[in-house]
This record gives sequence, C-alpha cells and structure tokens, in this order.
Amino acid sequence: MASRVLSLSGPFRAFAKQSGQNILKRYKATHVNLNKALLNVPATQVTNLDNGLRVASEDSGAATATVGLWIDAGSRYETEQNNGVAHFLEHMAFKGTAKRSQTDLELEVENMGAHLNAYTSREQTVFYAKCLANDVPKAVEILADIIQNSKLGETEIERERGVILREMQEVESNLQEVVFDHLHSTAYQGTPLGQTILGPTKNIRSIGKSDLLDYINTHYKAARIVLAAAGGVNHKELVQLAQSNLGKLENTYDGKPPSPTACRFTGSEIRVRDDSLPLAHIAIAVEGCGWTDQDNVPLMVANTLIGSWDRSQGGGVNNASHLARASAESGLCHSFQSFNTCYKDTGLWGIYFVCEPLQCENMLFNIQSEWMRLCTVVTEAEVERAKNLLKTNMLLQLDGTTPICEDIGRQMLCYNRRIPLHELEKRIDSVSAQNIRDVAMKYIYDRCPAVAAVGPVENLPDYNRIRSSMYWLRL
Repeated sequence: MASRVLSLSGPFRAFAKQSGQNILKRYKATHVNLNKALLNVPATQVTNLDNGLRVASEDSGAATATVGLWIDAGSRYETEQNNGVAHFLEHMAFKGTAKRSQTDLELEVENMGAHLNAYTSREQTVFYAKCLANDVPKAVEILADIIQNSKLGETEIERERGVILREMQEVESNLQEVVFDHLHSTAYQGTPLGQTILGPTKNIRSIGKSDLLDYINTHYKAARIVLAAAGGVNHKELVQLAQSNLGKLENTYDGKPPSPTACRFTGSEIRVRDDSLPLAHIAIAVEGCGWTDQDNVPLMVANTLIGSWDRSQGGGVNNASHLARASAESGLCHSFQSFNTCYKDTGLWGIYFVCEPLQCENMLFNIQSEWMRLCTVVTEAEVERAKNLLKTNMLLQLDGTTPICEDIGRQMLCYNRRIPLHELEKRIDSVSAQNIRDVAMKYIYDRCPAVAAVGPVENLPDYNRIRSSMYWLRL
C-alpha cells in the first residue's frame, strides 16, 4: 500500500502543479476581464456653470434615470439655536412652491410615474427624482423649482412640525439610530458634529419661516450645489437644462462665506442603562480620517477585514472574519457591524454590536483583541480577502441609476471629482498588510475611544478598563 502511495505521489504532484497553474491562469484572466470591464464603465462628465454650479452625469443609455441636487449643507453647518433647520427645510421642500401647490406637485410627479425623495445628513442635503429618461427635463425643472421657490407657508410649517416630532419618536425607538447619535454626541461633544440631524424638540417647536429663509440664503449657493444624474442622460442636454433652470442661482454672500467648524474628537463615553430592554446595544469607535485623506482606503480595507455578522446568517463558524467565527462559536453577540464613517476632516472608525446583557465584556474583549491583531500580526492572506470583498461590495452597491447618482453627487462634494472605478480598484489593490498595520497603529493603537451604550449594560467594563485594552504590554 505504501509503495502504491509513493508511486502515485509523482503524478499527483504534477497534477496539483498543473491544477494550480490553471487556477492562477483563470484568476489572472478574470482579473484582466474585470479591469477591462471597469475601464469600459461610462465616464462621469463634469461641467461648471458660470455661477459656480457643477453638473455631473454618467450616461449608461438606460431607459430610466436618476437626477438630483446635492447641496453642501447639513446639520454640521447649524448652531445650537437652529439645530434641525436643514432637516426641517428638507420636509418643507415638497409642500408647494410659488407656481405649484402641494397637490399640483404630487399629481405632476405621479403622472410622470416618477419618485421624488430627499434626505439630510450631517454634511449634505439631497433632493432627487427617479424617472423615465424622457422625463429628465421635467424632473430637473421640478427640483430647481423646489429649492428656489418653496412657498414655506405658515400652515404647512405647523403641519410638518408635527410630522417631524412623530419622526423623532420613531427614531428614538430605533436603538441603532439612538446609539449612533449618542456616539456622535460624546465623540464630538461641544461641536456641530455632535448635534443630531433632527435637532432637539425645543428647536423643532420653535423653528419658523425666518429661520428656514435664513438657512436657504446662507447655504443654498450655486458653488455649493451639484446637479448629478445617472442612467439615460445626455450630458450636453443636462447642462442646458441646468443653465436654464439653475443658472440664476446666486453665489454671493452677505459677509464671509460659511465654512464647517473644526470638530475635535474626544475620547469619552455615554451610557444609558435600561435593564428593561432585552439586549445591550453598544458602539465603540476611534477617530478616523476625512474623505480626502490618503489613509481612507487602508481604513476601508481594515473595516472590511473586521466585517459584519448576524446570527440569522449561516456559515458563521466558517466565516473568514475572526470576530464572526468567535461570535458564532461562543455566542458572543446577536450581531455586529464594523463601520468607517467619514466627514470632511475627521471620521469615526469602529464597530456596533448587539448582545445579551452578560456578554458585553466578552464581546468587547474579542473586539479589542481583534483590533490589536490588526495593529501587529494581520496577514497578507487576510488583507487580500478583505480587498476582494471590498471591491465586490463597491460594485454591488452601484447596481442601479439611483446609487450611481448618489455616488456621483457625494464624490463631487467630497473630492470635487468622481473617482473612476478602475482608479479606486488600483488604490485598493495597492494596500498591503504592512499598510493595514501602519494605519491601525496610527488610528487605533493606544488611542482613546468613544463609547456609546444603551440597554442592560452593567456588564460593560468601565472606561478606564476599555482604554487600557487599546494597547498590549508584551515582553
């Protein structure tokens, strides 16, 4: 039997070598095909109007299109006195203009078969429409009318005040939203980034027409607006539409142009202990980097390497993520999700998890051990897997005209250009295990984290113990 095994070992080695070469060839062929595919993605065309407004679009020749206005204004540009006004204004946008009542606006959008929507973040306000490609001119005209000629009637303001207060109640029942608001408030305490997007109740009750008009006149300037579109859109025609509908937008300020207040990060914590809740909801983060920082891509890879997991998913013990395997094998948590939230000049890099009351300490120990492993012994194989997963997620998220349009608008405000997919892929490919160790040492190792916890969190270690686990003492 032994001699037969020995006699087979030679052919087997040759077969294995040939199989390995074939796999490598297929991988290289697939990689080449992906590169070709990324290079063939339609280019994002950008045009600047005379008043400073930017027009950016990607024409894929689709039967539908998404077109929207991305405005460089959000809750970060508010004060304690008017916090919530940007979100309030977003609600008022669809309540009628000088030439369209709310009913007329809704009927016009419905008759087009279009979808009109908006959202507010800490740094951006967005109004967009998804429609048939032939209806892009009408959609642009409606969006331009909304941001330039909103009626802001007193009756509508009072009605929306109640709507926003009800929305606030819904947000407060979503513990993930609550935890992330607390995380921002403790990480950026005393600065605009620490404010919530909806604002405090007292502000919502007091915001009036003068506050809304003041915010529009201060922030809705042409140079801070991007008209973005994706799908069946002709860029030249879009520029003409922008010129005729938005060309008269002003770009002058009464005094000094507003700029985002520098937001310092503070290592600290906030705990809201409530033993009546069944599960503990906890987020821990260190200060990350801004959109344009060279460390952003390595931090994205590191974030993907930590990954996410939910106990409803299968294959936990076979998951490539160390933390997911530990969670599945030991029942550390119900779910966890790593995040890398970026702003203009700062960011939050960390993890959010939901666990049983008596598992807080064990879960946090495993998280911080994994963070220390990123700083010291992460391997090339792990990084390669994370890079492939990041590229896959990046492409999957751009499936459809709306996510592409959102990507264009956001990147134009963040980078003043749309980064081509093949360039972003090369940036991801260039990240090595040493890069991950370097950025982890820079942003994680021996840094003061921000912690937010809600629910039965008695088992969560005190802040000094959490802080002392942000480094290893080894001989």
